[in-house]
Amino acid sequence: MAFDGCAGVEAEGAMGRSDLKGFSSNVAKSHALRGARLRVNLAEPLLTRYSAPTPRSIHSNHQKSQKPMIRDDIKAATITAMKAKEKERTATLRQISAKIKDRDIEERTSGKTQDDDALVTSVLQKMAKQRRESITMYVEGGREELAEAERAELAIIDEFLPQMMNEAETQAAIEEAKTCTGAASVKDMGRVMGELKAKYSGKMDMGLASKLVKNSF
Repeated sequence: MAFDGCAGVEAEGAMGRSDLKGFSSNVAKSHALRGARLRVNLAEPLLTRYSAPTPRSIHSNHQKSQKPMIRDDIKAATITAMKAKEKERTATLRQISAKIKDRDIEERTSGKTQDDDALVTSVLQKMAKQRRESITMYVEGGREELAEAERAELAIIDEFLPQMMNEAETQAAIEEAKTCTGAASVKDMGRVMGELKAKYSGKMDMGLASKLVKNSF
């Protein structure tokens, strides 16, 4: 019986040691699981912050960057001319860029907003008009060499001007504008020109349009 008693004590002790080992193992697993969860929770903000953009957002940004603009064409042409060491062409392109920058400053100061291509086109049109006037003046003054220099600059400026409406198209647009505004006399000319500028800025020669509007009454 003593042996059996000792055996029972030993068995009981063995069971106690086994339970203790199981308890320690469970505690260790619990700590490990808690630590893993903590690491995941800490990593989530970083994953969210530095997650790669979705294909949709990449496509959207790509679409925006692909919008063609005249000023981008001018910048590209300037770089090409510089690499080719075309001094006269480079000088003219830089003049164009300088005028565009001046116009940008005017726009910011006035608080006005305008389509970028329309803004650049208006600058180019003004420069082209100045060159044509200079050519006429130099030809009349017998300064053909200066007139030729102006023609060369005008040719470069014309490269970046969008195709303008011809006289027939301009006349048709004027008649439509007169109908829309209810213009009946020269006194209404301002309203007609305002309508034309709103619809055809950058596409219509406003100098020609002004003459045609005046003659249409």
